[in-house]
Amino acid sequence: MARGRDWNVDLIPKFLMANDLMGMFEKRRFRKFLVFVAAFDENDPKTFQGVDPVATTMRDVYKKFDLGQDVIDFTGHALALYRTDEYLDQPCLETVNRIKLYSESLARYGKSPYLYPLYGLGELPQGFARLSAIYGGTYMLNKPVEELVLENGRVVGVRSEGEVARCKQLICDPSYVAERVQRAGQVIRVICILSHPIRNTNDANSCQIIIPQNQVNRKSDIYVCLISYAHNVAAQGKYIAIVSTTVETGEPEKEIEPALELLEPIDQKFVAISDLYEPIEDGTESQVFISRSYDATTHFETTCNDIKDIYKRMTGTGFDFENMKRKQNDVFGEDEQ
Repeated sequence: MARGRDWNVDLIPKFLMANDLMGMFEKRRFRKFLVFVAAFDENDPKTFQGVDPVATTMRDVYKKFDLGQDVIDFTGHALALYRTDEYLDQPCLETVNRIKLYSESLARYGKSPYLYPLYGLGELPQGFARLSAIYGGTYMLNKPVEELVLENGRVVGVRSEGEVARCKQLICDPSYVAERVQRAGQVIRVICILSHPIRNTNDANSCQIIIPQNQVNRKSDIYVCLISYAHNVAAQGKYIAIVSTTVETGEPEKEIEPALELLEPIDQKFVAISDLYEPIEDGTESQVFISRSYDATTHFETTCNDIKDIYKRMTGTGFDFENMKRKQNDVFGEDEQ
């Protein structure tokens, strides 16, 4: 999700009228809630409307605006992108900021708060590869990793086909270090090829659908990501829908049936069930920093959080986005106002 300029409150009515999940009176209450969120400034108590950012729970905020359960599910899971309802009994500040992020991004791009690269997600590592080369990065392609080379418990290199690539720190995914990770569940993903857009989406060429856990009597949300020929990832007139969720039972395919019903008819589908792994150490002693497996979410928030966590463990400090913006402005100039 990309943060845009301050959210224009005038966009609220348009956003509400496009949402048929609520009746007229619910929309009025929800509009008041969104106006409150848009004006909320944690540094200005005049914007609090009686809400204490660190003492008032999000559950209490919803009660204050008399929002129903369906709207709460929609707000918490589709706007704030929470995966469980634990946030309801936590201080409201983070949730309010999450909704503001969604809203500001929507205000900037109009139809969606999300960005997706043409030609698919493979363009992201390609972009990284080009930038890495500019800064002196070296790529060793088609080289199998045989073992990590350690000295006194710290990584000093990676052995491949008799050669050792020396390093002071190592970043890798769980597949390279089975002895340093633990299983943390499973995720089911179903790639579906369609010849039509998803019903009731105004024939959108791309969209994300989040089915909140409460709506389908589950512990985990179900995610649907739709992309198409508009993104240069499919033939003209074809659509690709990816359905995913965290496995909770012994019959994973039944768990994603509510999402598959939204996609009918399906030309062809491909089902994959994958184990999820997480590191059992933080990497500060060995200097081996391991990412988590990709979870069921389709908006990559958890992946971004994992990247920021690895950066902090490697450097000892959090990533400073504001400093990066300043450096970028020094090179490219200030953003348009």
